[in-house]
Amino acid sequence: MVRFRHGLLEDLIRDGYEVHVVAPEDSEVPALLAMGCRFHPMAMSAQGRNPIQDLRLVGALLALYRRVRPALIFHYTIKPNIYGSMAARLAGIRSIAVTTGLGYVFINRGIVSVLSKLLYRLALRFSGQVWFLNQEDRMAFESAGLVDGRKCTVLPGEGIDLDFFAPPAQPDEPAPDQFRFLLIARMLWDKGIGEYVEAARALRARHAHMRFLLVGPPGGENPSAIAQRQVDAWVAEGVIEYLGVARDIRPVIGAAHCVVLPSYREGIPRALLEAAAMGRPVIATAVPGCKDVVDHGETGLLCRARDAADLEAKMEEMQQRNLDAWRRMGNAGRAKMASSFDERYVIAHYRKVIRALV
Repeated sequence: MVRFRHGLLEDLIRDGYEVHVVAPEDSEVPALLAMGCRFHPMAMSAQGRNPIQDLRLVGALLALYRRVRPALIFHYTIKPNIYGSMAARLAGIRSIAVTTGLGYVFINRGIVSVLSKLLYRLALRFSGQVWFLNQEDRMAFESAGLVDGRKCTVLPGEGIDLDFFAPPAQPDEPAPDQFRFLLIARMLWDKGIGEYVEAARALRARHAHMRFLLVGPPGGENPSAIAQRQVDAWVAEGVIEYLGVARDIRPVIGAAHCVVLPSYREGIPRALLEAAAMGRPVIATAVPGCKDVVDHGETGLLCRARDAADLEAKMEEMQQRNLDAWRRMGNAGRAKMASSFDERYVIAHYRKVIRALV
């Protein structure tokens, strides 16, 4: 809520709305309170599969909604979309489900995927509107019969604050004897981190001056999580440099020459928006979400998903571009963010919907 939606929260508070945020408590709570939000801690296992815990979540949300009596509720991510939508319906309060990405449920197959889709089909009947971040995610839900298409809207991602994510005043440009790649993601196999490491290993054998950085939090309970010992092994091998979690990602992006995201599927990938807004060329997979952000050959390069060799080729192609071509690509990315992904467009949509419903 702080990193992706602080602009929205601040603008709604300036408009005079009382904004309540419900989430598991973490280190960002002081930032929410400083904005003027009311915060309600809510324990939730993001990837847990215990039906008793999930029923308790419905009950806890229902009790909160009845106590606060909000005029409108927005739910984000799978469990709030499902169980929050149910609780809102029981409380008689209008709600909107914002599907930020399809993630593990649609990338992988199995009983968890089947049950999640059944729950989506049930719960989204209770949401007044369902918002998606790209057209293909919307089509996937509609074709699977999970949602009534008349409820659906596609947003340009979460939007990006172009003033906050601005190109560095003194950009660190690549030189012939060094080039730094950066991957920003949770430590999940589904983010293509394995392919990134494999490509980096092959490239380092030919280009000893290349550096391959990795930043992001652990994968937690996600079934696709990469064990910390595996990340440590890659670091010990010397193939990547793991920077952990960066509270302010801007200096990290500013020090990189290309941001890479070989993900298997995304909503609209925040890391690519931030990199492009800061004038950095990007490389991503030609999958839903990523290809909405990247214009191949103009703002970055697209590679095949789950294909380390193709990723390696695109990374080498990027490194071999001359400085003028590298600058043009970065500038084109910044221009695309301004024309299509400025958070002002997203905030304007929220305001329009809220004014119509509240």
